Amino acid sequence: MTTTHEDNDNAGWAVILGVSSGTGAAVAHALAQDPGLQIFGAHRGCYADQAAEVERAVQQTGRRIEMWVADAGTAEGAQQGAERLLQIAGERSVRMFVHSIASASMGQFVVGEDVLHPRQIEKTFNAMAHSFVHWARELYDANLLAPGARLLALNNPLDHTHLHNTGAVSASKAALEQYVHHLAIELGQEGFRVNMLKFGTVMTSALRHVYAPDTLQQLEEAHCRMNPAGRMCTVEEVARFVSVLAGDAAEWFNGATIDFTGGMNLKLIDLVLNPERHD
Repeated sequence: MTTTHEDNDNAGWAVILGVSSGTGAAVAHALAQDPGLQIFGAHRGCYADQAAEVERAVQQTGRRIEMWVADAGTAEGAQQGAERLLQIAGERSVRMFVHSIASASMGQFVVGEDVLHPRQIEKTFNAMAHSFVHWARELYDANLLAPGARLLALNNPLDHTHLHNTGAVSASKAALEQYVHHLAIELGQEGFRVNMLKFGTVMTSALRHVYAPDTLQQLEEAHCRMNPAGRMCTVEEVARFVSVLAGDAAEWFNGATIDFTGGMNLKLIDLVLNPERHD
């Protein structure tokens, strides 16, 4: 079936932060396919080649995509992004907002050679937590949210684990969950829905950037042992479920932290309590 310009005008938009690679890229493609949204994607330009692939993939679905290269993890970035989106899409056009920014500093708080500088902590919280609030406010104030719009924060189990050097990420993700709860109350009375999707570790460019190849292989092997399915989740699986959350069947989710880890935490407990089963 051929998609016309009029179809695109009536499709509605998805705003995706961190769209150039990994989960954000997969979500853009999935939402363009189902429910057929146009894409406004923000990224910092670090993965230009992959961003170009995202553009091509979305365009092949017949939907429109607008890439906005900027730092979306700041209050200023949120304001500028909303202004740009208003020019492109107009009021009441955003049906889905997905916060998929992966920009964090790794290190310890007090003891060790890699102690985090206060600026690193501040930047991590801005990108991974505070920016969700900034974008929600700007989208609301600019009357960009369509009736029944969904706002979705992406999370991982790091908010309740204590993996070495991930303290700033853990703390910011815990703050993000609290933002989701409070925004669900504030915006719920307006007919909007705010939720968090928590999924296990997936292979992304950001992960490959942080870890050396041998460490990455060990990480993948460990996650295969932790998951009852015996493998890691994929970004495509996460993205397909985001499409579900964009649909009518998910309209009663609000303020929810949705577990999409595949039972990874259950197996992690078993690994600790019964290591002999996994030798």
